[in-house]
Amino acid sequence: MATIALTEERTTGSPSNLRPGPLFVVGMWRSGTSLLYALLNQHSQISLMYEAELPVLRPLFLMRGGKSDWAERWNFWNSALDRHQISADQMPDSVDDIPGAVRAVYGQYALRKGATIWGGKSPNYYDFLALLADEFPQAQFIVIWRDPADICRSILRAAKKDTWFSKRGVPHRALFGLHRMKLECDQLVSQGVSVHQVNYEDLIHQTPEVMRGICEFLGIPFEARMTSLEGADRSAIYEGEHHEGVKSEKIVGKKPRPEVLPAALKQKIQRYTCYWRKQYANAWPPAPSDLQEEQVPMPGVLERVKDGVLFRAYRALDAAVVLVYCFAPIALLRKYRIVKAQTLAAPPETPQSARVSTDR
Repeated sequence: MATIALTEERTTGSPSNLRPGPLFVVGMWRSGTSLLYALLNQHSQISLMYEAELPVLRPLFLMRGGKSDWAERWNFWNSALDRHQISADQMPDSVDDIPGAVRAVYGQYALRKGATIWGGKSPNYYDFLALLADEFPQAQFIVIWRDPADICRSILRAAKKDTWFSKRGVPHRALFGLHRMKLECDQLVSQGVSVHQVNYEDLIHQTPEVMRGICEFLGIPFEARMTSLEGADRSAIYEGEHHEGVKSEKIVGKKPRPEVLPAALKQKIQRYTCYWRKQYANAWPPAPSDLQEEQVPMPGVLERVKDGVLFRAYRALDAAVVLVYCFAPIALLRKYRIVKAQTLAAPPETPQSARVSTDR
């Protein structure tokens, strides 16, 4: 893909026109964040990056000024620069920390459009919203919620088309990460951070009302094209059948499909949904109207402890993968990618246990 340098000559504004803090759009995987991103970017004053996720790679900036190859490693992580047509050669010569790097790149990306609101969307911010708020004191957050069962159903369907979702434990990460995101979101609200929350079903079925509410939250005029995907720029969104909805021209709700949730997982989701709804006075999480909460047993103490330990173990593994991508020799990482691609392309009879799984 051709790249475009982030130089002032290619922008239509100046850094002084940008909002003082970024806008972060966060939600669990498969909860409508990509759709919300595409609709937000329809506004003339909003330009968000799509899952650029530089804050995820904060170990790159453990030392003041960051690693000299931080931009190369960032692009290798998730092709953020390539997908947004940004030249790695035009990265800032010197940055002190994550906030400086994010503002330099995300801000200049917004200026290419002449937008004043900059930032990014990513589901992978779900368990460090408070850290982002500390690093970016003037940040604003839009958080989107969806029924946990529907999130896990969508993950399992996506796993048939995308290897990332087929990793071990993704539904478990999603279910308990959703509650972690709730705790983080409530912490931001209690601290007076600027947070706006939306519901996935409302976004699908009441799009104009939701987008008007977001414009009011951001203090910008509503633009009608925010309610449609027609003409939306989705060039930075990953390829894949699981993104066919956001890459269409119409906003379509869920269709009747065969159940994909295994019985045990479905029952666990119901138990925790009822448990959390009791904790939050039926205000969270979103739940299907046919859920008979009075007939669902609550998860016991032992189950909650075991599930919590497993969630933390998965997140420790994810953190270890980040460290590898931040510090391992890039030549070695490239070789690993090649081997992994060859392994995944092996004939069907290749034992699944021989396949290597990683975050990227």
